Amino acid sequence: MNNISSDATTPAVLVTGGTSGMGFATARHLLGTGARVVITGRDEDRLARAAARLDAGDRLLTVRADASVPADLARLADTVGERYGRLDGVFANAGVAGFQPVGEVAEAEFDRIVATNLKGVFFTVQHALPLLDAAGGGSVVLNASWTPHRGLPGAAVYAASKAAVLSLARTLASELAGRGIRVNSVSPGYIVTEMFHAAVPDPADHEPIRRHVPLGRLGTAEDVAETVAFLLSERSSYITGQDVVIDGGLVPAFPSLTG
Repeated sequence: MNNISSDATTPAVLVTGGTSGMGFATARHLLGTGARVVITGRDEDRLARAAARLDAGDRLLTVRADASVPADLARLADTVGERYGRLDGVFANAGVAGFQPVGEVAEAEFDRIVATNLKGVFFTVQHALPLLDAAGGGSVVLNASWTPHRGLPGAAVYAASKAAVLSLARTLASELAGRGIRVNSVSPGYIVTEMFHAAVPDPADHEPIRRHVPLGRLGTAEDVAETVAFLLSERSSYITGQDVVIDGGLVPAFPSLTG
């Protein structure tokens, strides 16, 4: 453990799925506050490009890890432990999307979504616990979704996996509070990221979606990053077991939009 950073006063935060979208925006925001940040991704080239864009020197650590593979997450924790010896925060952000009518979902597709969105989140937190304990506690934010808050047709498996994340956050908040670890979740709405463009590739389809949002615009990755950074910080020190919906008012308006 001779290569542990000696800067014990600077927070160290893990962001899974940090090469693009909400993860990348959150990593950039945290680096802007002076934190040390670890980002993960499944692709070495994407990690290298993200690191070049973030340009944070030795305050950024990149680790190739697939969130759906617990062995990768164990290796990730070992790497972070060797580098920093602790973690003050975790944004379990890595996730995959999938939208199909329920009758068309193959078992392999079901397993792909659940393996990353639920199993990956669970084992990310599990392997991070010793590092959070080493810091004397910390904050964990799980990335859920607006979809389990309302019934979105075609999102059965995706929404179910994210509903499990909401339940996991509440349960972990209760279980880990005595260790000084807070756990919350965020539920983004329509956020313009790579995943959004993959799900809605035709720009002509963006305007009808935007019209459904009471605030009149689609969300940005930075909208999510600001909220996650707040929940990871001491400014939210009395908040745990909560879900913050970041959706421009979509969830409360949704029943009237589909009625």
